[in-house]
Amino acid sequence: MNRRPTLLAALALTATAALTLSACGSDDDSPAKDKDTIAGADTGDKKSPSPTPSESDPASGGRPKITFPADAKNVFEYEKTGDAAKDAALLDSTLSINSVDDAIFKGSTDTEALGFYNAERALSASITFVNGYLKKNHTWVGETRYFDYEVKLSGANAAYVTYCSDESKSFLKNRKTGKVDNTPTTADSYVLYHTKLAKNADGVWQTTDIASDRGSKTCQP
Repeated sequence: MNRRPTLLAALALTATAALTLSACGSDDDSPAKDKDTIAGADTGDKKSPSPTPSESDPASGGRPKITFPADAKNVFEYEKTGDAAKDAALLDSTLSINSVDDAIFKGSTDTEALGFYNAERALSASITFVNGYLKKNHTWVGETRYFDYEVKLSGANAAYVTYCSDESKSFLKNRKTGKVDNTPTTADSYVLYHTKLAKNADGVWQTTDIASDRGSKTCQP
């Protein structure tokens, strides 16, 4: 299923050649039907479910707290690389994803976490994406899985992260009526993402650009 109504369109508009995604593999951003997602970091064959959003937020450093409702969950499957910089980029990439969903659940783009973990084109796209949800009175329920992470560093302050998402168990929900759109699983339920991150002055790895390929065979089961 595709639980994200406007994200891919927004990301396709903001993903540019400046991504230089050759640093982490091929680049492809193709809009999907009507819905979409975000995520990120290093490869791992073992599946390591992520903690809940509130547990995954670092407790120190003044980082914003992210909370999800009981009926929604993001699961990130990866292994730590053992490289401190790569692992930090990996964690902040997952928190970037959670920050977008946190804004959806709160019903506002004026959340602390959204601008904390996203910047530049990725922030603009995220705001457009969240507003698309709000205008249609949408939220979502279920579980979205992120997997097959790869991360590469470019100098001390840039990273390129690719990953897949599986939206087959997450569904759009009308915020007012509570009705859930139980759409069937198709090839479009799986998305390949290419992202660029930059470490800011506070040491936060912010997602700055993103491109996606919905229905990518790379992410198909």
